[in-house]
Amino acid sequence: MKFTIAIAFACLLSCVLAAPPASQQDAQVLRFDSDVQPEGYKFAVETSDGKSHQEEGQLKDVGTDHEAIVVRGSYAYVGDDGQTYTINYLADENGFQPEGAHLPRAVQ
Repeated sequence: MKFTIAIAFACLLSCVLAAPPASQQDAQVLRFDSDVQPEGYKFAVETSDGKSHQEEGQLKDVGTDHEAIVVRGSYAYVGDDGQTYTINYLADENGFQPEGAHLPRAVQ
């Protein structure tokens, strides 16, 4: 399971640090922190183009048939309109659940 967490972390991080669109300058990493433990991880990254991403994942129900990972985090970026957009999210056995002021909300 430790290896799975490390692979998931590496995949997520590679997505965050993927090449910026051709219309933007090359971004520099301003801050990168990470901590990978046997039953969880956390990381934070900020780049010079205004992007940031923080995330924390913890194993839940370790050693049972219902073992799962719960991930909480947020990311932000500056849109083409100059506005900063922030998404907070939870990902668990119920799926990916994003929230943001600019995202539509389900009618209840």
